[in-house]
Amino acid sequence: MFLERNVLRFVFLFALPLSAFGQGTVITLINPSFEGSPGAGIEIPGWYNCGPANETPPDLQPGFFRVATAPRHGNTYLGLVVRQTGTWESVGQRLSQPLEANTCYEFSLDLRRDTSYVSQLAGGSVPMKFTTPARIIIWGGTGYCDKGEVLYQSSVIIHPRWLTYNCRLSPKNGNWTHIIIEAYYGSQDPFNPALPLHSNGNVLIDNCTPIKSVVCGPDKMPAAKKKPEISKKGPEKPAAKPQTTVAQASTPAVKNKPPKRGRSYRLDVYFKANEYTFDVSTSEKGLEDLYNMLKNNSEISVEIGGHTNNLLHPYADKAMDLSTKRAKSVADWLISKGVSPDRVQYKGYGWTKPVEPNTTPEGRKRNQRVEVTILSYE
Repeated sequence: MFLERNVLRFVFLFALPLSAFGQGTVITLINPSFEGSPGAGIEIPGWYNCGPANETPPDLQPGFFRVATAPRHGNTYLGLVVRQTGTWESVGQRLSQPLEANTCYEFSLDLRRDTSYVSQLAGGSVPMKFTTPARIIIWGGTGYCDKGEVLYQSSVIIHPRWLTYNCRLSPKNGNWTHIIIEAYYGSQDPFNPALPLHSNGNVLIDNCTPIKSVVCGPDKMPAAKKKPEISKKGPEKPAAKPQTTVAQASTPAVKNKPPKRGRSYRLDVYFKANEYTFDVSTSEKGLEDLYNMLKNNSEISVEIGGHTNNLLHPYADKAMDLSTKRAKSVADWLISKGVSPDRVQYKGYGWTKPVEPNTTPEGRKRNQRVEVTILSYE
């Protein structure tokens, strides 16, 4: 019996590392917090300069070009710039393990913009502001500075304080042994070469975490349910022309159909990734249509429902919080226009009510939406 117990104990201890640490891959980065001696245009320890040969390398801040904000972690952080000359800075390194195709990963880093950055262009003598907001793009490749596939693109970094960005990496085109972090212009589409690139801006980076493999989102998402009624034009096209009657009300899909209690309609309102302040220029038409319907029909009360796709998986709380804040921003706008708070409710549903599978970009786009549900109509 004593021998059997010790054999079992040995087997358990021998198997423990496999069961405890075989759950997922952890890929470590060299110098993930960009530590070193602060300097302008220097080589960053552990990182390879992937910028143009005729331009200076990135910076280790703070202390240069009027950048003075304290690091988020450690003593220094990385400073990348974009230039009106059509060049930008980037760094790369070889990973401890490859990022495998058709596998999902996640890691986080802290980003911010400096509003005091002043420098000179190569060959110039006049100091210029480098304060235009930029974004970061993360590439996977098979060598230093090899851009094999875009794995992540952030929203435009407009905030001057440190914020943490959770990055989801899902390689599709190959197994990538290297990673590149690149600054890019914020106001133009980085994949449309027809657009002009004229900006002097910066993005500051600190505190990267290890890259961990995770369960891909669609495997855990609820099945698609019956779609809410939407206009034939679809969510990407302008809503119907505003009318003054309920039968031709302004919210998409209401046209020629009187509202019914419990019926949901998709609202043409648009948000940037991971943000809950809607874009006024693209959302104004849909919002004004909804407001006019409520203004002209005081007996109608509605619920504004926010929905996300699976890109925040497995962070259900974050998805619920984002969808709730998006719904609230629409409700607050209606109330600010004079609609009684008693007639406007809001609720976030996270990813729990998809209308299409989250396995395609199109499906995820349709699932990330705001809906208007008629609560009462006498």
